[in-house]
Amino acid sequence: MTPAGPNSQQFRSACSRFPTGVTITTVIGNDGEPYGVTLTSFTSLSLDPPLVLVCIDHRCQMLTHLKLDCCFGINVLGDEQEGLSIRFSKNWDDRFAGVNWYRGRTGVPLLFNVAAIFECAVAKMIPGGDHMVVIGRVQQVSFTEISPLMYVNRSYNKISQSPNQGSLVVGAT
Repeated sequence: MTPAGPNSQQFRSACSRFPTGVTITTVIGNDGEPYGVTLTSFTSLSLDPPLVLVCIDHRCQMLTHLKLDCCFGINVLGDEQEGLSIRFSKNWDDRFAGVNWYRGRTGVPLLFNVAAIFECAVAKMIPGGDHMVVIGRVQQVSFTEISPLMYVNRSYNKISQSPNQGSLVVGAT
């Protein structure tokens, strides 16, 4: 007999102990408008060729705008952009209202003053439970010295340098 796995709350609590960066993944929709969603499920997948992946909840409206070979952007938020993260996790219709953005080289919506940017083309979309795993072929990258926003234990955090040892310290915002 196989033991029962964790319930969803136990699984979520265990996963919350793993610090992640915070991204806003963006796309120009079928209607020509920008769309975006806050995601913490982002990782590099391959260096050669350069591939990344994001996981998007099946209920997310953004999935209707993603298909093979279409371009999307991944904006790695800086530690002062908690407000943007919250904004892009709420009301679908107002996410870009009043937000300054620009089109990247691939035409995707990109945000200003972020820690890093990845412009990608959808290479593959794989169902994974209640999420869609979107694998992107990286077309363009850029990065800054801005410290990334972190999310751990269900709260936003910042990375800061310890003045004595130069080590990294994670602290709540």
